[in-house]
Amino acid sequence: MVSRKSPRKTVAPILVDSQMNGRERHHITDPFLPPTPLDSPAPSRSSSPEHRRRAPFYLRWVVEPVSSLKVLVFPIVLYLNWELVSPYAKPGISNPFARPFLLSGHVPDAKPDDPRYQKSWWDLLFLCYYVVFFSFARQSLLFYVSRPLARYFGLKKASKVDRFGEQMYALVYFLTMGLWGWRIMATLPTYWYNTKAFWYGYPHWDMKPELKRYYLMQSSYWVQQLLVIVLKLEKPRKDYWELVAHHIVTLWLVGWSYFINLTLIGNAIYVSMDLPDAFLAFSKLLNYIQWNTAKIYFFALFFVVWSYFRHYLNLKILWSVWYEEPLIPESSKKWSWSNGSYLTDWMKYQVFVPILLLQFLNLFWYYLILRIMARALLTAEADDTRSDHEDDDEDEKKEG
Repeated sequence: MVSRKSPRKTVAPILVDSQMNGRERHHITDPFLPPTPLDSPAPSRSSSPEHRRRAPFYLRWVVEPVSSLKVLVFPIVLYLNWELVSPYAKPGISNPFARPFLLSGHVPDAKPDDPRYQKSWWDLLFLCYYVVFFSFARQSLLFYVSRPLARYFGLKKASKVDRFGEQMYALVYFLTMGLWGWRIMATLPTYWYNTKAFWYGYPHWDMKPELKRYYLMQSSYWVQQLLVIVLKLEKPRKDYWELVAHHIVTLWLVGWSYFINLTLIGNAIYVSMDLPDAFLAFSKLLNYIQWNTAKIYFFALFFVVWSYFRHYLNLKILWSVWYEEPLIPESSKKWSWSNGSYLTDWMKYQVFVPILLLQFLNLFWYYLILRIMARALLTAEADDTRSDHEDDDEDEKKEG
């Protein structure tokens, strides 16, 4: 009678080997991946950054919509409770829980039909709250809208689905904020890039409430985007360091212009940046779903929009900072905290330099755009080489 060998002798080494491989894999990955129990194999992972990370509890609001929603709802619940209870306990006291999500710094002597707001230290709390808000908006759009839509258009690779989601979020944000900024500019004397109005009547310390909310929410978005890059929630592209530099320079420009009461220039720069970014995001979406004819025509339209907004208008603003800055009143050409004027002689360079750095970065991307344009004319293909080939290479590595 033939004896059968027990399969257990071959299973044990395999289990041990899989456990060791699992532990090795964990040691070479980033700290957001939770440790796998020693007696179980490592879990399978998608190439999606959201799938392969499990943030520590103090950062879960960055990647988990449920966690960020809890943070957002908490002050609102406190606010509503105060509104219900305070009329009976201490009537007439302002609600202290309004500051995280409602504007602070109301100017008391402003006209009732034309309310105005000034800077406030509570703006920092407002900014933090909306950093969480944009984390919630981004992750919710990725999980519940972009991924199903990407699969509807036939995208199967996880890296492509993630890229599609990133560009969908970019399209929604930049289109919304670009049109909002345009609307605000239409109510200001700086419309349409009337650059002399940047300087007339400086300092512009009292802002329309819509302008202040717009400015702070823009600041919150860029802080949140810097978190996305630093925590590598998006797979880095070839221009990773250029993006990091862009976000840092943008935050420098935003924070400094808000501090020295140059929000009119900030609004003009935002509009010149956001609208072409919306066109760029939509062009990339067409590329991902392979609507080849549409993407060629839309890329040509995008090229025109980018050239006008990112270069012509930005250069016009730079020219204004250098040559029209003397139009500010003589009484405001000093550093005066009480008066809100900070444009001393050297301050012009603090305004000029970050805008110039942004223009240099724009020129770098303009060079990449021109390369794509040349390839489109020669081969009828307009693909973004920064992302597509990187994604394909990553998928091939995983399959191999």
